[in-house]
Amino acid sequence: MAKYKKKPEKMTPRERALERLKMEIAEELGLGGKVREKGWENLTARETGRIGGLMSRRLRELKTER
Repeated sequence: MAKYKKKPEKMTPRERALERLKMEIAEELGLGGKVREKGWENLTARETGRIGGLMSRRLRELKTER
């Protein structure tokens, strides 16, 4: 696990897209406020697992659409 987060200007377009997707899913799950207020590190394992699972599902769906 990275000890620091890359600054947006140093992120690749793919990394920026994944960050947008992650935040979008957090918002849908009602966790957006918690993330903005306290950061990603304050989410429970269950919450982060749910976000990661939904990200994986969406990425698979996008890949099969192509």
